[in-house]
Amino acid sequence: MKLNISEKTLQDLEFTTVLKQVAEFCISDLGKEKTQQIQPFNNKEKLFFELNLVNEYISSFENENRIPNHQFDNINNYIKRLAIENSYIETNAFLKIATVTHTVNEIKKFLKKFKIYYPTLFELSEEIEYTTIVSDSIKKVILSHGEVSDDATPTLRQLRKNIREVRSKISESFSKALSHNIANGYLDDIKESVIDNQRVLAVLAMHRRKVKGSLLGTSKSGNIVYIAPQTTLGYTRDLQDLLYEEKQEIIKILRALSEEIRPFLPLLEQYVSFLIHLDIVGAKAKYGRIINAVLPKITDEKKVFLKDAFHPILWRKNKENGIKTIPQTIELNEKQQIIVISGPNAGGKSITLKTVGLLQVMLQSGLLIPVNEHSETTIFGTILTDIGDNQSIENQLSTYSYRLKNMRYFLRKCNDNTLFLIDEFGTGSDPELGGALAEIFLEEFYDKNSFGIITTHYANLKVLANELDNVTNANMQFNERTLEPLYKLFIGQAGSSFTFEVAEKNGIPYSLINRAKKRVETEKVRLDKTISKLQKERNKLQKTSENLEKQHNKGQEHLENLQEKERKIRQKLEGFQELYDNNQRMLSLGRQLNELLNKYFQTNNKKELSANFFKWVAQEKTKFTKKNPPKKKTKLEKIKDKKIEKQQKETLKKVEQEVLKKVVEVRKEKKIENEKIAKEKANYVFKIGDRVRVEGSRSIGVIDRIEKKKALINFGMFTTETKIEKLELVKG
Repeated sequence: MKLNISEKTLQDLEFTTVLKQVAEFCISDLGKEKTQQIQPFNNKEKLFFELNLVNEYISSFENENRIPNHQFDNINNYIKRLAIENSYIETNAFLKIATVTHTVNEIKKFLKKFKIYYPTLFELSEEIEYTTIVSDSIKKVILSHGEVSDDATPTLRQLRKNIREVRSKISESFSKALSHNIANGYLDDIKESVIDNQRVLAVLAMHRRKVKGSLLGTSKSGNIVYIAPQTTLGYTRDLQDLLYEEKQEIIKILRALSEEIRPFLPLLEQYVSFLIHLDIVGAKAKYGRIINAVLPKITDEKKVFLKDAFHPILWRKNKENGIKTIPQTIELNEKQQIIVISGPNAGGKSITLKTVGLLQVMLQSGLLIPVNEHSETTIFGTILTDIGDNQSIENQLSTYSYRLKNMRYFLRKCNDNTLFLIDEFGTGSDPELGGALAEIFLEEFYDKNSFGIITTHYANLKVLANELDNVTNANMQFNERTLEPLYKLFIGQAGSSFTFEVAEKNGIPYSLINRAKKRVETEKVRLDKTISKLQKERNKLQKTSENLEKQHNKGQEHLENLQEKERKIRQKLEGFQELYDNNQRMLSLGRQLNELLNKYFQTNNKKELSANFFKWVAQEKTKFTKKNPPKKKTKLEKIKDKKIEKQQKETLKKVEQEVLKKVVEVRKEKKIENEKIAKEKANYVFKIGDRVRVEGSRSIGVIDRIEKKKALINFGMFTTETKIEKLELVKG
């Protein structure tokens, strides 16, 4: 993809300001420096790769698998020094190199573990090699606090052992000299001091000749002289020799370590580049999170649809000042390739223009943009801008001359893959002549199928926009009464400049405004007046539309509430139905069990009871199995089920035994009751008028006559004669 986005375009769109804001989120100076050098990508694959990196990084803020810390020190100078043959670096420098390698390796391990979440970041990390050789080599030689380990070489170990022994002798000999001179009263009250990192005796000046040793200094007053005891001087010289040998051995070790690491310098450079890139990606993601940025759909279809788009610099500034920023929705496509925005100044025309251009440049530079997630756009090979006062003092060009040179450049570069943005199109010259030339330029852009947005006050450009098929007028809305800007873009109608209205609002006498109107061509005033009137009508229609939409939203909300209530009622009904079905089932089971027991009471046949009971249980089990087919079970589940089945059989057997015991008890109770009834029956003397029932019958009659052991029973419709012993008295 051949890219043509000039430095001037980036300045016009304040892209450098955005980069400075992004750089604030970098964690390294190298990252900040590289961030401010970001340019739009000229390769689509690299651009999509970068956008996916940022999108994955920003998603890490929303889940538990946060990207590990990738703070790092700048080791580039150490790498350059190590590249020099037979050179070496300090121990702290080696530790910083080890930290960098450890950081990269930890990130690689993390991204490998979570490559499903972060596939693009994983792909980036796969470009570099995982190795612990460098850090392991350094850790073997240098301790965490920056000192070379005693175990680095046998020579160093022996030297340090000797140093410790000599220091012990120095301390011992100095203590003896100190005690001796204290006893003799040669020392001042402070007794000792330290000069050149060496312990010395604080000897009173009057006794200096009595103390053997080397004079190393005196106090300011001259009352005290500082003497290194003679007994320690020999040991001190031995210590200096050993310390020198230690230093030479350490240099030798560091040179060897440098030689060991030197083959890995290209890898270390890759590590630094990787961490810088990750720092930039992280900064882009953090900035994107602050401005509520997303990755819109990037399509091969030639179109721009930015829904609820914000200018990020303006949004952040307004937020700091507690001002609400109005989002804009702008669309460019084959049927609306150029938008001509008109209307009064200070209405937001230029900001709208810059918003589209800046967001497009940000996206093509690998930054997410503050738009609605349903936005779409394409990638432009050329982005051209002419925004602001471009008078060139250096080249002694007027604004108009400069703009003409710009237009010449635009006409040469414009094609069907161009986005052009021109503020105050055609200004800088005679309105009629400049307007006519502007028309020609606009037609040229139109014929080359370029996409673009222009702002203008010229009426002829508004008329031309209505005449060309794929060019659309638009305006920034104003309150027609207060003439306050609403900062909302309206597509489909040109805007009035409200020239005379604004003048009147700002206190210009009406008589002067009328004189001005008379000097302007009548048709132009009529056109502006018509546009102004149409704009007012459209504002009224828009308010009506907004009210209707609010009512629609309220109705929709009410409908949703009713649907929610209906859902809850349906859930309750389902619950009641389920409860009713369960109750019916329990009643059915109870009736069947009751029938079994009644039959047993009549027959006293245990085998028949047992057979019928198990047959009934089997039928119920079959019904249940049909409704709830069993799932395939594992061996463990089968073993468990066998145990449960065994327990159930044992329980069933117990229940059966309890039922039989209960039956026996019921039979006894029934027998006693029958005997009682029989006894009462035998003792009872029936008389005429008693209500009775024949055994085995449900019909109730009245005794009409009694003769010996027989009685005549009147059942209403008929009478019958039966033996008194077969009668049952009906009480009540």
